[in-house]
Amino acid sequence: MNKYLTSLKSLPQNPKSSLKRCRWKRSLIELNGKIEPKYRHDLSALLLQSYTEIRAFPHFYLIDGKPCQTHINRISNGAMDGQIPIKKQGVSALDFDNKGIYLVSATKSGCLMVHDFESLYCQSNDSLCLKEDGSKQLLHLTLHQQLDDVKWNPTNQDEVACSSMKNNEVLIFDIGYVSSEPVEVLRTRRTVTVNGSEVRKGLSEVAFPTTDDSRIIASDTHGVLNVWDRRMSVLPYLELATESRSVLNSVTLNVENQIVFGAGKHGIIYMWDLRGGRKSAVFQSHKEACYLSSLKVAALLEKIGPLKAQSDIASKEIHSIDLDPSCPYQLAFHLDDGWSGVLDIHNFRVTHIHCPPPAWLNGSNISADLYLRKPSWLPTHSIYAVGSSSDNGIHLLDFYPDASSPSHVDYTEDAQDSCGVDNPKKQNRFVPLSEGVTACATHPLDGTIVAGTKHSSLLVVSEKHQSL
Repeated sequence: MNKYLTSLKSLPQNPKSSLKRCRWKRSLIELNGKIEPKYRHDLSALLLQSYTEIRAFPHFYLIDGKPCQTHINRISNGAMDGQIPIKKQGVSALDFDNKGIYLVSATKSGCLMVHDFESLYCQSNDSLCLKEDGSKQLLHLTLHQQLDDVKWNPTNQDEVACSSMKNNEVLIFDIGYVSSEPVEVLRTRRTVTVNGSEVRKGLSEVAFPTTDDSRIIASDTHGVLNVWDRRMSVLPYLELATESRSVLNSVTLNVENQIVFGAGKHGIIYMWDLRGGRKSAVFQSHKEACYLSSLKVAALLEKIGPLKAQSDIASKEIHSIDLDPSCPYQLAFHLDDGWSGVLDIHNFRVTHIHCPPPAWLNGSNISADLYLRKPSWLPTHSIYAVGSSSDNGIHLLDFYPDASSPSHVDYTEDAQDSCGVDNPKKQNRFVPLSEGVTACATHPLDGTIVAGTKHSSLLVVSEKHQSL
């Protein structure tokens, strides 16, 4: 028995100060009843490895026995061996409702569809079948115009709003009514040039405040964010102008619905404070609001020494911006060349960057890609899902707000924890898919990813089904 004991002489004078014991992470979860962020980040590596394509749903649908416009384009694409103009097809936007019960999608050809997600997911267990199946759609409207964005109204889950860069209207549909006519149409103000001709504006993206059921914000093709109050008029009561008249591709609001962000053609992120404040020459309106700042992403990237030493950084068009739901000060951006990153809106610094191989390595011509790619955050873990600009698949990017993220600008591979133990190796993952991806949406509860493709299909990306 004595051989298992340690004599007092061999112990240090103050054992409590010299013996450093690491706490057991799993025991802490059982004792505290919560998962610590660091431990959740460690587990995210397993989550990334679990994703795979489990089912593809081609857009082969009939309306009253006749093919819809997207269906016609899809058939023509097959008949012409891919020679159909690429701009006439593809999923342009996807969005889940608050509870993840319904999924709405819009196509370039003008199809607006609402799917029952449970039915969509359960059909993923069946063997792949290319026959037309309308049982997983609750609503299918052909609007005979290009659609570029669609959003659920978070304060009224019966409403969806869609917009087009070819039209100056926001169309609002009530999914409780099976009707091809919108219940409300909002329009931009008329713009006239010096010679008297009318300038036609298009609307690229729509955003709803999460606490106000009367306001809607939309970015347009002339560098303006239009703000409507539906109780007042079908015309915007507020126009947030930028220094440029170029296209604004994306708009989003912070979690308090006080700061609005816009970004687009010239690679600049703009910020306004909707609570009001000082006047600005850039802000042309009689209403109170405050133009905060504009940040050029290329200038911020040049401040990252290792990146500047390895890459020729040029200003690129911003396709999309979106705030991290699990870390609201992280504003993700996705660029024309396929790069993605995170802007810390507290200190206006790029903290994460992901630079995939250039498209020309795979023989792809990214300049011919006419799609605005729309990524999506997973509800937890700070993982950003973005369609590849050159391959068929999606990148799952670890954008955890810490230097332990493999995409962090200060990341070191030999990082150790406080106990001197090597951290599990974390890395981003590319998930190969059957088609090229244009838009992503993630389920707000279980993290299932639905990807819209260039051929107007929906791909369900989740954990692989296994029979017991």
